[in-house]
Formats: sequence, C-alpha cells, structure tokens
Amino acid sequence: MSTKRITALFKTRLPIVQAGMVWCSGWRLASAVSNAGGLGLLGAGSMHPELLREHIAKMRKATALPFGVNVPLLYPEIDKIISLILEEKVPVVFTSAGNPAAWTSVLKKEKCTVVHVASSSKFAVKAEQAGADAVVAEGFEAGGHNGREETTSFCLIPAVRQAVNIPLLAAGGIGSGAAMAAAEALGAEGFQVGTRFAASLESSAHDDFKKKVISLQEGDTQLMLKKLAPVRLIRNDFMQKIREAEESGAGKEELAAILGKGRAKKGMFEGDLSEGELEIGQIASMLREILPAKEIVERLWNEYKTAKENLLAEE
Repeated sequence: MSTKRITALFKTRLPIVQAGMVWCSGWRLASAVSNAGGLGLLGAGSMHPELLREHIAKMRKATALPFGVNVPLLYPEIDKIISLILEEKVPVVFTSAGNPAAWTSVLKKEKCTVVHVASSSKFAVKAEQAGADAVVAEGFEAGGHNGREETTSFCLIPAVRQAVNIPLLAAGGIGSGAAMAAAEALGAEGFQVGTRFAASLESSAHDDFKKKVISLQEGDTQLMLKKLAPVRLIRNDFMQKIREAEESGAGKEELAAILGKGRAKKGMFEGDLSEGELEIGQIASMLREILPAKEIVERLWNEYKTAKENLLAEE
C-alpha cells in the first residue's frame, strides 16, 4: 500500500499519527509530533471544554502545522466539546468509543476532516457510511478503550481493508517502524501510535507512570471491564480488585462503583501506581526509554524505511 492518501488527507510530511490519549496527550506532546512531521492529537477525553480551548490556543502558538483533537463519543460533555471544536475551526477530528453517525455529518459540514477509530470491520463500515474521511483499525493490543471482540491487529487490519475503501490507519501494537511496515503489508496506509508517545518526554502523564510503562514485561497488561467499557490495564492493586469482582460475577453497577470517578487521572496523571487506573498497550513491554517525541518520530520513520529496504533486499 501507499501512504500518500494519508499524508495528503492530513497535509503532513509523514503518515504517523500520535493517538489522543487521556492524561497523556496535551499540547506539548501534540505540537512536538506535528513539528516533527506527523499529526499530533489533543486528547479531549480528559479535558473539560475550557481546558481543551486552552490547549488548542497553546497548540497554535507552538506549531503552525496541522493538528487534531481526539473525541471519545461517550464523553459526558460531548455537545460542548463538538461546539468548541467547530468554533475553534480544528482541522482534524478523530472520534472514538461510540457511533460514528452521531457527529460525523455535523463536523463534515464545517469542513473538518473526520477519522473514526474502529475495533471491528462492522464499525469501520459504519464509519465509511457515516461519511468519515478515514478509519483507524485498532487491534486488541492497544491501550485504553478497546473492542470486546479481542481481534488482534494482524487479523483486524486486512479485514477492515477488505471491508472499506476509505484510507486506513493501523493502531494497536504499533511501537516500531517494523510494525508500521508490517501493518502496511496488511493494507494500512498510515499509523496511529499511542503507547510509545504515552512514555515520551512531552507526555503529560506522571513521571512515575512513564517509568512504570518502560519497566513492563510481557503479560503485565490485561483487557478488563468488558461489562462496562473494555480497557487494557497494567496489573496493580486496583486491577486485582476488578479481576476479583469480575470473577465473582459482579454486574455493571458494582464494577462502576469500584471504578468510581477520576480513577484514570489518579493513576496516569497523579502517579498513584497502586490504586490508579493505568491504561497502556501491550507494546509497552518492548519499550525501555523515555524519549523526546521528535526522536520517537524520527526513529519510527527510519526503522520503517530500513524494514522496507531489508525486505526488498531479500527478494
């Protein structure tokens, strides 16, 4: 596949998108990625409307290059967030965790480029039917909110490629240039990277969380809370409570009570590694350094080019 449709759509030099992660994706990270040639996204999921407005203003001071906002559609203040995005004339909007038909046409009417994150071919088709300009196929490996189907990226990407005609980005386990090349071989035209940027120097996450991320081993994360909204978590005391409750047959209300409010902020932003909700992808077990976002983008792109050259050299 070619990456040209993605770079043309976003008006970026590189087909690399930094995911709009809660408590990680503020203006410092997003502007650094945009300035490095990718597309930086602000994570609206952990921002009240006025805080998002502040981050958009700081973003525009930090870069003149394209950027976007990621909006979880289950967000309680979604009407205000969408109105603010339109008022601020944000060029690119990634929607996730909800029905793409809800807001795509509203955003498109105001000339926004709209991309929807899907964990299944079914929802990728719905995104295309709703008028989305592109879709992200996010596999089971991803951090944060995830699909109940537990479809891995290697199965999801080709299935979505077969199901839709709009540009396709891959997400979930994309932490290296080699993974980008593999995703492209399966039909992806661009790459959304989350976990690698969550542990970057400019990430707004707490330093203790970042250090925890780069210490993880295989199997240290697990998809939990499937009765509420599936999310991949780092194993800690809080996750153990959730596990025990789920194994004892707890319903939505009981699980919601254990989760409470502000649990993700407590973990990722405030650094409570025991009782906080620590969201991260499986690829964390391959990371061992906290790097500047610019260096991450450069490494990803160089690794990607090297991987493709090595494949061609072996023919």
